[in-house]
Amino acid sequence: MKNPLKIILCFFLISTIAYAQKSRHEVWAQQLQRYVSPSGQVNYFEWKKEQPLLDNYIKSLEAATPKPHWQKNEKLAFWINAYNALTVQLILNNPTVSSIKEIKNPWDTPLFWSNGEHLSLGDIEHQILRKLNEPRIHFAINCASASCPKLSQEPYTPRGLEQQLQKATTDFLCDTTRNQLAKEQLKLSKIFLWFSEDFGSKSDLIRFIKQYTHQKINPDVRIRYLKYNWALND
Repeated sequence: MKNPLKIILCFFLISTIAYAQKSRHEVWAQQLQRYVSPSGQVNYFEWKKEQPLLDNYIKSLEAATPKPHWQKNEKLAFWINAYNALTVQLILNNPTVSSIKEIKNPWDTPLFWSNGEHLSLGDIEHQILRKLNEPRIHFAINCASASCPKLSQEPYTPRGLEQQLQKATTDFLCDTTRNQLAKEQLKLSKIFLWFSEDFGSKSDLIRFIKQYTHQKINPDVRIRYLKYNWALND
């Protein structure tokens, strides 16, 4: 028979972590609702007026970075939120740009202090998120650009992560401004080209796309990549 005390303690620990995560992301949730449209357009001009709240949110994340015992979904949700918040902060710190690429080294500049390291957006994406072996992160993190996956109107959470990633992936694949799917030809976002190793072989990629779109695709389908629009998603 299982120890009742251990079960109670385990339940208490899980509940405490869930509450802490919810509380930690409350400000982020409010700002996403206020400044991000359902289509993913971001009102940076108005958000700038509340930037101190965003800055404080990011500081709270720095004070609570993932620990080794965290589960995979806890780490994924944490770092997706951190990446997206840091990207918004980067644009707010450069309010005159019309593209993130106008900022010097946007993905290589250290922005986030974590466990004794100063991390850039590139570090978070390539050294942390991609190493968690979840290719759908590419449809959850946002690069403040028109061709990027849209910024979610809600924070990512460990408990809701699977459903959130499914929705983000389906929304992105079925958006004809980002991907155009047909039986004989796929016109895909360059995300699938840049991160091809995360999606496997051509047959793996076809299976992945079919899984989230139910699109009929021939095994010998031609694949082309659409021009990427780096204009600001405002």
